Parts: sequence; structure tokens; C-alpha cells
Amino acid sequence: MAYQGGHIEMSNKAIDRVKYWGQLLGLPIYWLSFCVPRKKNIWLFGSTFGRRFADNPRYLYLYASQHRDEIRMKNGQAVRPLWISHKKEIVEFLKENGYEAYYYHSLKGIWYCLRGSIYIFDNYSKDISFWLSGGAVKFNLWHGIPLKKIQADNVFDKVRHPKNILDRIKVFPRRLSDEKPSHYVLTTSEKLKPIFESAFKTENVIVEGYPRNDILIGNKIKNLLTDIEYEKKIYIQNYIKNNKCKMVYYMPTFRESEEDFFKIINLCEFEDFLKENNILFCIKLHPKSKLKEAFEKIAGENIFVINQDVDPYVFLKMADMLITDYSSIYFDYLLIDKPIVFFDYDLEKYLNNSRDMYFEYKEFTPGEKVRNQNDLEKEIINGLTDGAMYSEFREKIRNQVFKYPNETSSEKIVKDIMRLLGDELK
Repeated sequence: MAYQGGHIEMSNKAIDRVKYWGQLLGLPIYWLSFCVPRKKNIWLFGSTFGRRFADNPRYLYLYASQHRDEIRMKNGQAVRPLWISHKKEIVEFLKENGYEAYYYHSLKGIWYCLRGSIYIFDNYSKDISFWLSGGAVKFNLWHGIPLKKIQADNVFDKVRHPKNILDRIKVFPRRLSDEKPSHYVLTTSEKLKPIFESAFKTENVIVEGYPRNDILIGNKIKNLLTDIEYEKKIYIQNYIKNNKCKMVYYMPTFRESEEDFFKIINLCEFEDFLKENNILFCIKLHPKSKLKEAFEKIAGENIFVINQDVDPYVFLKMADMLITDYSSIYFDYLLIDKPIVFFDYDLEKYLNNSRDMYFEYKEFTPGEKVRNQNDLEKEIINGLTDGAMYSEFREKIRNQVFKYPNETSSEKIVKDIMRLLGDELK
């Protein structure tokens, strides 16, 4: 049996290698896609390699779809926002709710990928379809304000920093759909602009807010919840209401050492602490986390695990406190001005093995730093008791990373897109 398992594993790896290098067969298609004329009013959206309906593209897509009659090109045509997904269930969900969406390998999906004037995504153009993107404007909304170094600035990134010629050859297919100097990238303040210019090797950096934060500070977007998001949100709301408790939102960033959580936290004692203090501890893992099953096993009466693929902004405004480590989520939470605790139990290990940081960690993280269970429990109580702690520090950082902390951004970004397309709102 062991031998068979090993044989299957080797076969899967071989298949993955064939798929990886087989991508190069798509290059002629990519070159030909430059020949197809593109329509300025067709805007394509996608997220997380086509696997999720989430993050900045989700909220800009919802805004553009809900306000499409107000968004017209110079010739009077209304904009057509289309969500392109690699998952058919996302396409069906959006269609059932009256939105326009297509599977990327369907005939219509292929057609619109060839005809869309702009690709709007949060990772790379393959969030939609790199191979059909020739000639389209590429606008990367990205997925977070960076505390830790990203892209070309991340010396631990083996794809962007290959050690030798062989490594360069190995990562070539992976790099095809990565950022290019001609792409446009979104950031949120002038302070961050040079960071994004360096990380993405481009001067095309646009400073606005993040569309995903519009639901935190405004009401111009009506959110569209998936079934699982709706189910989880209702559960949390009812639990808080029925138990008159506080919600603490734990969102760790992805890294190998996140498994150390289980070495530090005594789950039985922690559950008792939560019950005694009437706290609902909600855990939302990073989509790349490998500990989904491990965390699901610790769910209990006062520990609630949210599916890692759902959009975290559905729940962010509900939280009375955020606990994180090095995740960019804390920057967005500054807009709500509630307490943050930094559970940085593996800081040295993280800095040595995973990422450097753009800023001095202690000077840019407005909240208590804790590394063990006793201190974590203590600062949860302190923060929930006195939410004004660190308020001035939070405001200081907020004003550095957000140029427009009190303004919604989607309408401004729509105008930016018009400008990128050489058009303007009628």
C-alpha cells in the first residue's frame, strides 16, 4: 500500500510538471490576442487566481455593476462589468443574483476575455486569463498594504530572485503572467507609492483607497454574500445578540511557523477563558494556510472557525477587537478605530525565514505585542475594557497609510479607469 501511495504521488507530480511547462503552448494564443480589437466599455474582473469572489476586485465590481447606468463612456455606452472565474459555482452564484459573469474556458468567457478593454485583478492577470489578455490595460488593485516586503523587494521570493540560470529557466513559465512595468498598480497613500514602484518595478502607481474598505466607511455598495458568508454572518450575529458577548477576530498571516500556535495555546484553558469572559473568538485563516483541518478541529462553543476562502471583510466591521501578527488586515481595521493585539510569537523566526519588513515593526504596529497565552488573555481583556488605548497611535499610522481615510474610493477609481482607457465619464 505504501508503494502504491508513493507511485500515485509521483504520478501527480509528473502531471503537475507537464501542466506547468505545457503553459508555454499558450504563447501563440497570447500573441494572437493582441490582434483582437477591444471594447472600452467591457471591464473584466477576477480575484485570487480565479478561485474566489473576494477582495478589492469584488467590491469595485459590485460598485460598477450597481452604478453602471451612471458610468458611461463618451459615446454614451454604459460600462459592462464582467466577473471572470475559474470556478463555475462562482459564475452561477453571480448570475443567479443578476450579475454578469462567465467561466473563463466557456465560449463566452473566452470571447469577452479577448474583447475586454481592461483586466482588473488583485494578484496577476491570470486571475482572469493571462493567455487572452494581450492588448488589454492591466490594473492590479493588489490585496493589502504591505508591512512585510512584497514582490521584487522580497529577497526570500525564489521566483523573483532565482539563484542561478537553471533557477531562472525553472521559474520562466511562472513569471510570464507576473507584474510588468506597463501595468498599473493601486496603493493607498503617497508614503506607500515608492514602495509599490520598487516592488512592482513600475512608475504606474495610482493612489486612491481600497474598494474593499468602502463597505467599512460608506454605503454606496450593497454587498453580495455567498451562501457560506451569509450563514457564518448570521450565526455570529445571533450568537453575539443571544449571549450579549464580544467578538474577537483572529486573522494570522500565512507562513510555515503558524503551526506554533498550537504549541503556545492550551486550548482547554483558552476555551475556559473565553467562556468566563463571554467572548466569541472567530478565526479566519489566510487562503494559503495549510492548517485548515487543524483549526477546524478546535472549534467549540466560544471558538468559531470561518472558512478560509470567504471574504474577511464581511465580518471585519462586526469585530470588537482584531488579533493578528503581520497581516495587512490591521491597516484596514484602523479605519474602524478599534483595539488591535499583535500576537507575534514567531517574529524572529518570521524575519529570518520568511520576510523582511518595510517599517520598524514596533513603530508601525499600534497595539500591544504578546507572545504567550497569559499575555494574550490579559490584553484581550484590557483592549475590550478600554478601546481608547493606542487610539492616538492608531490615528498616526492610519494617516500615513491612507491618503483618504474618511472617503470611499470606488467612484474615484472608476474615473481613474476611464482616464487609463483614454476616455472620461460622460
